[in-house]
Parts: sequence; C-alpha cells; structure tokens
Amino acid sequence: MNMQEGKKVDAACSRVSSRISRDHEEVQLPGSSAKYFDRNQPIERLSGNLPHWRQHGVIYFVAFRLVDSLPQSRLKTWRAERDAWLKAHPEPHTPELRRQYHELFSVHFHRWLDEGHGSCILSVPENRAIVEDALRGFDGLRYCLDEFVVMPNHVHALVTPIGGHTLSSIVKSWKSYSAKAINRRRGSSGALWQKESFDHIVRSPVSLERFREYIRNNPKPRAK
Repeated sequence: MNMQEGKKVDAACSRVSSRISRDHEEVQLPGSSAKYFDRNQPIERLSGNLPHWRQHGVIYFVAFRLVDSLPQSRLKTWRAERDAWLKAHPEPHTPELRRQYHELFSVHFHRWLDEGHGSCILSVPENRAIVEDALRGFDGLRYCLDEFVVMPNHVHALVTPIGGHTLSSIVKSWKSYSAKAINRRRGSSGALWQKESFDHIVRSPVSLERFREYIRNNPKPRAK
C-alpha cells in the first residue's frame, strides 16, 4: 500500500466511531459518524439460509458461530417457521414487519447462542486470543472494526469494509485464519465454524448504539 492509499484508508476509518473491547478494557478510537442503510441506494441480496443484504460503505453487525453451537433439531424448526413467515410476508417489508421478523427470529437465534451449547472451545483463553487477533489483523487496512466480543461458542462484531474489500471476504478471512490456528493448537482438524454467518446493516445511530450495548453486555450473566 502506498502513502496515498494509506491516507484514504485512514480517512475512511476516521468516519467510524470505534470503541473496541480488549480484554475488559475499552479503547476509544477517533471518529465521528458511520454510514447507515439507505433505502434509496442500490442493495445487493446474497443467497443463503439467512438474509444477506449488501450496501457500499455501511457498517454491519456480524455474528458467526462454532459448527456445534446450536442443536440441529432446533435449527430445523427455526428455519421452517422462518420460511413460512417469509412466504406469508413477501418483500418489501414495512418497518413494522422488519421489527416483527427481528423479534420472532433474530432475537431467538442469538438468545439460543447465549445458552452455551456445544464444545464452547472459545472459552479457552488461548483460543479466544486467536480469534481476537484475527479480528484485529487488518483493522484500518481492509475494514474499520468497532466493538466486538468473543463468546464461548460465537462472535459478535461491528465492522465497516473499506478499500474495495467485501464483508463476505472479511468474515471468510477471520474464520479461515482462526480455524487453522485453533486446529493447529488443539491438534485437531475439520470444520470449526458454521459456514454461514449472520449479518445486518446498521440502520441509524440509535441502532448502532443498541448493537454496541448488546455486545458490551453479551458476556454478562442473564437473569433466568
């Protein structure tokens, strides 16, 4: 990367207010505002079991999980109910329908993750550190990283792709690097991460702060 490209990247990152959680410490990075979902701009829709919308320059809330993090029987029921809802409510969705979808499906999905199913190998400090290193690896070069948290069986992050890099390639590189390093450390092999990730374009400053608060509070025990 030459000096001119470096200046462009620095300028792009300065537009995102970043507070990155690092081992229970909060690091404030300079920034002013992020770019949010704009219904008047082109939207790319990617295929998959989960909805994936793409828009240039926006900030995303991303979650990806270990391959054994959710029981398959529960996932099968969740997908069937979600597919039936989508069939009954074709796009475009009103704000009320988007809220309904979020409450019925997104909230439940993440709540199940927090129950701590599966091997939960990310609770091991050395494995968690590998994932954190992967997340920070190209911060400021390929993306601007905001808040993130590594939970025992999943990861949440707020991230803005920059410099022509895509969210899909960024998440793929996080998974690839961390999977190889963790498998090497454990003397194991095979898939570590679920192939498909969850992502959501942040829609407003209020929404961004809610996602930040969710990430900060994710490690805290929840009342039963």
